[in-house]
Amino acid sequence: MSHDFHERVENSIKNPKNMGEMADADAIGTVGSPGCGDMVRMWLKYKSENGKRIIDKATFQSFGCETAIAAASLATELIRGKTPEEAAQMSGTDLAADLGPLPPTKIHCTQLVEDALRSALSGPQADPPPQASEAGSPASLMDSLNPKSHDASGV
Repeated sequence: MSHDFHERVENSIKNPKNMGEMADADAIGTVGSPGCGDMVRMWLKYKSENGKRIIDKATFQSFGCETAIAAASLATELIRGKTPEEAAQMSGTDLAADLGPLPPTKIHCTQLVEDALRSALSGPQADPPPQASEAGSPASLMDSLNPKSHDASGV
């Protein structure tokens, strides 16, 4: 891994942008597998500007390597102000361009971020909203990792 790449990821991890759940999101997308440990969930909030629907705010949660967190942080900044159609045209490479060239072993991290964005963009509400967790759907990425068979004591 190049020193520049490592330094860019480290700087992004120290000051991540837009990390966390968004209670009033218009769309939510989740990708990954709790089994392998790499997961990204992205929340989108839209607004109307000049008669177009644009992304006003995006947040994320990530369980995975530092590169996935850094790429998701960068992506949430890059898509702000774009229409859903413009955001959908962006590749994982576009979304993480500020990290510089990625080592081959880290390309999957940007793919996770791209897939989470596409999942959120796939409909007005790609996943149930957070308050739907009472109906059986996980509200947060952490909820996705906690099996429902455990009671409050964790047994």
